[in-house]
Amino acid sequence: RQSRLAPIDAQPLTRTFMTVISTQAAQSALDPLELRRCLASFVTGVTVMTVLDADGKPEGITANSFSSLSLDPPLIVWSLRLSSRSFNTYQNAARFTVNILAEDQVDISNRFASSGVDRFEGVAYTPGLGGVPLINGCVSYLECSLEASYPGGDHVLFVGRVERIHTHEGR
Repeated sequence: RQSRLAPIDAQPLTRTFMTVISTQAAQSALDPLELRRCLASFVTGVTVMTVLDADGKPEGITANSFSSLSLDPPLIVWSLRLSSRSFNTYQNAARFTVNILAEDQVDISNRFASSGVDRFEGVAYTPGLGGVPLINGCVSYLECSLEASYPGGDHVLFVGRVERIHTHEGR
């Protein structure tokens, strides 16, 4: 099947010009100013949250409910409807990635907001921490471990501890 998406540079993230900050053991190693710069790149208002399901298959969903929560410790929050078909996958995932979309990624946003399609078909990505997909071409990425989840009406709030940041210059 032909993809209607424009080709995306499939180069691994380590071969592009960006700043990568990783907290292997100590969460305090994250630079609060770099985290603030990364979170400030969220001007489009749209993200794709990616995870791996129980079988290791990539899952993703468009979300505009993303927000920074804390710089120390580095935490973000986003929400998902309880009735979402992928709710159980996200609820059971130990980690997820916030893919902050670039202006030219409207097709990616629409694709991951659609149901009944293989959302990753024809979409280039690079495995991040734990193999969780980083969709190529995004402005920034926040690789997170699930810190906590809280009920919020017909949604659940997922709090993620930011473990690694990728910020692309000039996107």
